[in-house]
Amino acid sequence: MDINRRRLNQVFALTALSAILPLKNLAAADEPAADATLNLLVQPEPPTIVTLAHTAGPTTRVSGKITEGLLAYGLDFKPIPQLATAWQASSDGLQYTFKLREGVKWHDGREFTSADVAFSILALKEVHPRGRATFANVTEVATPDPHTAIVKLAKPAPYLLGALQASESPIVPKHVYEGSTDLPGNPNGHAPIGTGPFIFREWVAGSHIILERNPDYWDKGRPLLERIVIKFIPDASARLAALETGEVDIAPDTPVSLSQIDRIKSLPTLAVDDRGNDYSPNVYRIEFNLSNEYFKHDKVRQAVAHAIDRQKIADIAFYGYAIPAPSPISPYLKAFYNPDVPVYEFDLAKAEQLLDEAGYRRGESGIRFTVPHDVMPYGDTYTRIGDYLRDTLAKIGIKVELRGQDVPTWLKRVYTDRDFAFVTGGMGNTFDPTIGVQRLYWSKNFKKGVPFSNGSGYNNPEVDQLFEQAAVENDHVKRVELFNKMQVIIARDLPDITLVAFRQLTIFNRKVQDHTVVADGLSGSLSSTYLRKNS
Repeated sequence: MDINRRRLNQVFALTALSAILPLKNLAAADEPAADATLNLLVQPEPPTIVTLAHTAGPTTRVSGKITEGLLAYGLDFKPIPQLATAWQASSDGLQYTFKLREGVKWHDGREFTSADVAFSILALKEVHPRGRATFANVTEVATPDPHTAIVKLAKPAPYLLGALQASESPIVPKHVYEGSTDLPGNPNGHAPIGTGPFIFREWVAGSHIILERNPDYWDKGRPLLERIVIKFIPDASARLAALETGEVDIAPDTPVSLSQIDRIKSLPTLAVDDRGNDYSPNVYRIEFNLSNEYFKHDKVRQAVAHAIDRQKIADIAFYGYAIPAPSPISPYLKAFYNPDVPVYEFDLAKAEQLLDEAGYRRGESGIRFTVPHDVMPYGDTYTRIGDYLRDTLAKIGIKVELRGQDVPTWLKRVYTDRDFAFVTGGMGNTFDPTIGVQRLYWSKNFKKGVPFSNGSGYNNPEVDQLFEQAAVENDHVKRVELFNKMQVIIARDLPDITLVAFRQLTIFNRKVQDHTVVADGLSGSLSSTYLRKNS
């Protein structure tokens, strides 16, 4: 997706558009059921339900229904007004003016104003894992009146307007957060006040979250649902049963084993959809702790790379639904993917040689050394990747002990305590590498306690410079050249090893209509979603 300055001035010219999606004329068979409750599965349970300081997938699935952004984006990536009704980029790319929707109220009855926008953008710059890059060049957010916000930048940010949807850059209530010394830990993250179509009612840990229809929502006639019950079901077999029995109506992020997908497709009540995932194509990777006594050595990481067969991972862990991905950028992000990155081919003999050269020879037991491997606790796909890594690394004398834990413990271990050797994880690239990829490799984003950031501790000044140049380069061709160089260097340095790319799947009951209408899929507001009356 080319978002250079010229295109910004063409596509994002000052404009006033209608509300998010017009209500369509419905046939009688498709009439919305009255007072309907949508049962939405989110797995695992999120650590917070506001995306101000979190990019975890489960958090994004909840946040946007309560807390809105300035814009939304259709499946065609065209912008749709949300809290902003009109916007304009200056010719030099250093100023963005937003006209804000009038008459919008926070769920506690307070008026929404430009002061909330200014506070949120500056907070995102401070605490959001990707916001540090997205808003790095923001110097000020001026508020000349309650319904105008002017974002001023020291340097151009050609990706900025693509990052303003609710799941990425939420607008939060200034009056709730102001004065807080711990923005990520603010109580609003667990009982949020927003402007969105649904109002937070309760969160029962380990069970569910209840959201109810906002009767004062600015988009009159919306939402069409009366209630959303967000359920947490840790066991994959129980999730499958819940979908088949109708206990759950819809579930994103491939909630069941991929081995079950073909059978699900044959059922009359259920269907599968892969839309709503291209805004942030996922890559699956192993990330090394570059301070670890073993993985701080280049040759050891190279040996691990030579011991990995990406196609086997695609086949074993993803049942053929994934594709090999040797670069930090997903092949599905075609505008920026470099197909010519160097690849460490699968070669166990070469891996053995490198480990010998690194000084880690096999002992009498045949083991060179033992390391723990922390599997991201987001489902059995990660477990299968861990099993594969344990088995293949055993062949070259590295004993891997798989270590499981819940999500909060995993996040703390990796990003706060730094108590790991290497981990399995999945990361969203987002629509632009400055936002989705830079955070993982930029040395300035190596900060303890910040989840889904530079977990390896990677520090390469040349890579930093390439990212920083690309972040302010308005010429798309030049940006691609910079990102191509970056991909080659990272593939050589191996702070991590990107394994495969995969489009997540949504499983839904056929009675659920208009569930995927925006680029970030079920992370959207669901204001237009309904259940068929005659189902």
